[in-house]
Amino acid sequence: MVVNDKDTGASSAESSDNLLDQLDQISAEADKPSEIASSSEGEQTHFGFKQVDKQQKESMVADVFHSVAAKYDVMNDLMSLGIHRLWKRYTIDSSGIRPGQKVLDLAGGTGDLAAKFSRIVGETGQVTLADINHSMLMVGKEKLTNMGILSNLNYVQANAEALPFPDNHFDLVTMAFGLRNVTEKSNALASIFRVLKPGGRLLVLEFSKPTSEALSKIYDTYSFHLLPKMGKLVANDSESYQYLAESIRMHPDQETLENMMKEVGFEQTSYTNLTGGIVALHRGFKF
Repeated sequence: MVVNDKDTGASSAESSDNLLDQLDQISAEADKPSEIASSSEGEQTHFGFKQVDKQQKESMVADVFHSVAAKYDVMNDLMSLGIHRLWKRYTIDSSGIRPGQKVLDLAGGTGDLAAKFSRIVGETGQVTLADINHSMLMVGKEKLTNMGILSNLNYVQANAEALPFPDNHFDLVTMAFGLRNVTEKSNALASIFRVLKPGGRLLVLEFSKPTSEALSKIYDTYSFHLLPKMGKLVANDSESYQYLAESIRMHPDQETLENMMKEVGFEQTSYTNLTGGIVALHRGFKF
């Protein structure tokens, strides 16, 4: 669902008003599970450590992010001690993006990457901030509008498994901390591959598997004992942050994700471990 299209003939103020109007008109249907869910009723997938029906997972993940959206930025800073900003800075520095190019910030949430890319591509470029979750998209819209970023930024509510964009459209697609929440990750990677231009690249920044056993044990203690308590204290929501910790453990490790990217067509794939493998940045090109 396209939430906002750039109108080059409108003023910045008019663009902002139009965007607000369109966002406010989104109905509850926007967050219904999409029809691309598995055609086999009763087929199971994981929701954190739980097994759930594939057709239910999308709405369950949506509920999590509806709950955490308002405190998302605050909790990111607390959970990572601010290090998430360095991970995102590294992603931007690895993008190779230039003025005039088109960027899709998928699962873009509150817009940290989109804000930076908007400045890099300039008035001749375009950044699309896409997220499946309406609440996250609203928080991102308000944040970036308050920053004065209007003219080259579009907002789209979209499912990563079936992106509503033309083939060969974007020079760069980024997905930061969103792929682990997708039900069919291979479908999302294939959809991203389709919308990238030949020569375009994908950057996936995601929690991954620590490279040392000692770090892994420390990380588990933090994730399953401290993180839910922080969620309860700051966001009055321990269950959502319990799910987030579990979803990280269920996400494919570095090698598995790289192989998944290769299977859908990406070439020159690689990854870089950050903070001891707690996070990894995966790269892949479409040729």
